[in-house]
Amino acid sequence: MDKVAIVILNWNGAKMLKTYLPRVLEYSAGATVYVADNHSSDDSVALLKNQFAECRLIQLDKNWGFADGYNKALAQIDAEYYLLLNSDIEVTPNWLEPMVTFMDRHEDVAACQPKLLSVHARDSFEYAGACGGFIDAYGYPYCRGRVFDAVETDCGQYDSTVEIHWATGAALLIRACDYNKVGGLDGRFFAHSEEIDLCWRLRIMGRKICCVPESWVFHVGGGTLPKANPMKTYLNFRNNLTMLYKCLPENRLKRVMLIRCVLDYVAALKMLLIDRNKEDFDAVCRARKDFKAWRNQFDDDRRRIQQSRQSAAELSRFSLLMEYYVRGKKVFSDLPHTLHSFL
Repeated sequence: MDKVAIVILNWNGAKMLKTYLPRVLEYSAGATVYVADNHSSDDSVALLKNQFAECRLIQLDKNWGFADGYNKALAQIDAEYYLLLNSDIEVTPNWLEPMVTFMDRHEDVAACQPKLLSVHARDSFEYAGACGGFIDAYGYPYCRGRVFDAVETDCGQYDSTVEIHWATGAALLIRACDYNKVGGLDGRFFAHSEEIDLCWRLRIMGRKICCVPESWVFHVGGGTLPKANPMKTYLNFRNNLTMLYKCLPENRLKRVMLIRCVLDYVAALKMLLIDRNKEDFDAVCRARKDFKAWRNQFDDDRRRIQQSRQSAAELSRFSLLMEYYVRGKKVFSDLPHTLHSFL
C-alpha cells in the first residue's frame, strides 16, 4: 500500500505534463505518482512512456470526465491517502509534507488543500480554490482570497490553517477510506462542482475539511474549459443545483431552491441584456431545464445522504450576492464569518 498516491488525471494535456510533471516528481519524495489518462488523442501516453517511465500509468478506455475519471483510476490504487492533482499545477519544494503531517495528526479531518496561487500573477490567489472554499446560504461558492471575480493579492492574510466548507479538486489530499465510504465523486456531474459536492457529503457525515496554507502551489487554471465558456456555465449551474438538491436539509430545501430559481433567471437576463452573451443565457436556461429533468434520478442519493447526517454541515448564513453587490464587500475578510482555526 502507498502512503500517498499522487494521481494526475490527464486528457490531451501533453504540454502541461511536459511542463509541470518534472517538478511533481522532484518535490514529492515518499509519494507514488500516477497519471491516469482519460483516453487522450494527443501524444500524452507516448510522452509518459518515453520520458516519465517512473510514473505509473493508468489508461482509461474513454474520456470519463473529471469525476468518473478519478473514480475509475482510484479504484485501481491502494493507498492511505489519495492526492488528486491537476496537470497544470506547479508544485513547490516541501509542498506535500505539511498536508500529510496535518492529516496524520487530525484523524477527524477527511481532506485538505494547500494554498493555491496563480501561475500568471504569482503574488495573487488563484480563482479555483485560493485559500479554501465556502458556500453561501444559496449555494454560491467562494474562497478565502476570491469572492466571485474579485481575487486578492496574497499578503499572508489567510495563512492560518482553518476548517473550510470545500477543498479544491485541483490539489485535494483525501483519506482513501473517506473517499470510498462516501462513494467518491459523483460521476454524473462529469466536471465542475464535483469536489464541492464530495466535501459537503463528507461534512454531513461529521468529517472535517481544511486548508493548510503552510503548503502552497501555483495553478494555471482553465486548462480544459476556459472560464468564458458556455459549457462551463452550463455545468456549473446544473451541477450546483443538483448538489443543493442532494445535500440541503429538508427544512431549507424548498425555500433555497425557490430563491435560486429567481436568482438564476436574473443572472441569465443579465448575461443576455447587459453582457450581450446569448450563449451563456442559453446555457443557464438549459441547465435549469436539464436539472428539472434529471432531479428525480437523485432521490435515492438525497435520501441516503440525509440518513447519514451526523452534522448540520452548515453553509454560510448570509447571501453572497447581497454582501458583494449591495454592501460592496468584495474581500473575504469583510464577510460575516466565524472560522475554526487549528493551532
